[in-house]
Amino acid sequence: MNALLLYPEFSAMGFWNYKAVCRLMGARYPASPLGMITMAALLPGEWQLRLRDLNTTTLDDADIDWADLVFIGGMLPQQSGFLRLIERVHSRGRKVVAGGPDPTSQPEVYRSADYLVLGEAECSLPLFLADLARGAAGGTYVCAEKPDLTKTVVPRFDLLEFGNYLMIGVQFSRGCPYNCEFCDIIELYGRTPRTKTPRQIVAELDALYRLGHRGHVDFVDDNFIGQKARAKEVLRAVRDWSRDHGYPFFFSTEASINLADDDEMLGLMRDADFRYVFVGIESPDSEVLASMHKQTNLARNIVDDLHRIHRYGIIVNGGFILGFDGETSDTARKIVDIIERGRIVMSMVGLLFALPNTQLTRRLREERRLLGDNGRLSAVRETNEVDQTSSGLNFIPRRPKEEILGDLLHVLKTVYSTGNYFDRCLRLSKALEIHHRCKSSWRRRFRYGRAFLHIAVTLGLRPSSMYYFWRNLLVVLLTRVSAAETIVNLMAMYLHFGPQTKFVAGVMAGNIELLRAGAARDARTTADRSSQAQRP
Repeated sequence: MNALLLYPEFSAMGFWNYKAVCRLMGARYPASPLGMITMAALLPGEWQLRLRDLNTTTLDDADIDWADLVFIGGMLPQQSGFLRLIERVHSRGRKVVAGGPDPTSQPEVYRSADYLVLGEAECSLPLFLADLARGAAGGTYVCAEKPDLTKTVVPRFDLLEFGNYLMIGVQFSRGCPYNCEFCDIIELYGRTPRTKTPRQIVAELDALYRLGHRGHVDFVDDNFIGQKARAKEVLRAVRDWSRDHGYPFFFSTEASINLADDDEMLGLMRDADFRYVFVGIESPDSEVLASMHKQTNLARNIVDDLHRIHRYGIIVNGGFILGFDGETSDTARKIVDIIERGRIVMSMVGLLFALPNTQLTRRLREERRLLGDNGRLSAVRETNEVDQTSSGLNFIPRRPKEEILGDLLHVLKTVYSTGNYFDRCLRLSKALEIHHRCKSSWRRRFRYGRAFLHIAVTLGLRPSSMYYFWRNLLVVLLTRVSAAETIVNLMAMYLHFGPQTKFVAGVMAGNIELLRAGAARDARTTADRSSQAQRP
């Protein structure tokens, strides 16, 4: 059996799609498609496999014609490309197996696929394979159980072209113990985190090492510390393995803010060379946090928590959302305050989106506040709403929509203004206690050198950023030379965040104008009706 594995493209203007930075290092996309290569490892060993990640390469008809079966997987932001791929594959006379988070959440959108393999592949894929062996021409395969991750296999890392990516993903756990109303992770993977063993994680690192990968490895867990005791066991194993292998990797992950409470955990992450962690802060308002059931963020000093994490040399990327019930006009100011005082250089600030199959969507539907079909992306939304930073408010909010969009516009323009962004880079570089252990090869150092020259020309000679770039570099070289690589990397990210923010701000400004035009039109209509009613 020849099986073609397709991973649809993300929007070029998405928050995480920093291709401009990738090109500096000779890469094509930030992250590898871990879900696809995990599923690939569960297919029969005698099958011939080809992976085509459309974020890094193009798809030829010859690839489709080669295949006996085509597997496609993806998330909500990939939906439009996913559906176009189904049509293209069918036009070549081949059958499609569809799966992944978005088909699992809303299978009705993907009914054009021949086979729907929903949920986690370790559980549902064997059902499909058994039915396929019996000659089934189509079907839907769902397994209600959550698979035991201690029995899952090493992903097919050999299918990847490592040079295409800035980071290679691995996974330690699935699920999250918290109950955030807006989150679909707990719906997809459950509230009881399931984990791999330290031995399994070491086996995956061994595989990456043998295949020649060096550098950034990302733990894609939605909450790495959901099972703290087991996370510490894995961190100890990663630390020891890294030491024995000369620290070939450095790491990143996602965790809840209570990471700041655990000095032992932070110390283990530092010792294993974790350099980045994404934290969902969501909102600065206690009332809003309580209403969304994000209890772990309540009764905390978020800025102090961020500073504590920074002291272990870990950069925090923060997530914020506007549009929750209970927000006030002061929410935007508070978000800016946390970002600035908390030295969050990379802040993902977006609009609340009622994701399919979440507590939020079910509540809004009961309250008759959900707008239309919140699952299928329209052509307009595909163009302008690329991810959480520009999509959202697919429901009737409690405060005026124009006010929420204006708040988002204010936050973006403030925190991603050139001066504020570069100032935060400098403040963060002074606060970080750098403990990098992974050493770059000579080949990678050559790439870094070439990338630095490009950054120096692009940012160092651009009038809007020239002063800030050279000021930051000079200050760090004179006062904290250990942070030089870090601050250059952070400044380089502005090559993406500058244009991406401009794009999102343009979309928001356009939407505000549409709202105002609609309000003016409604006012004129009301006035005309009133005038007609008063005529004799």
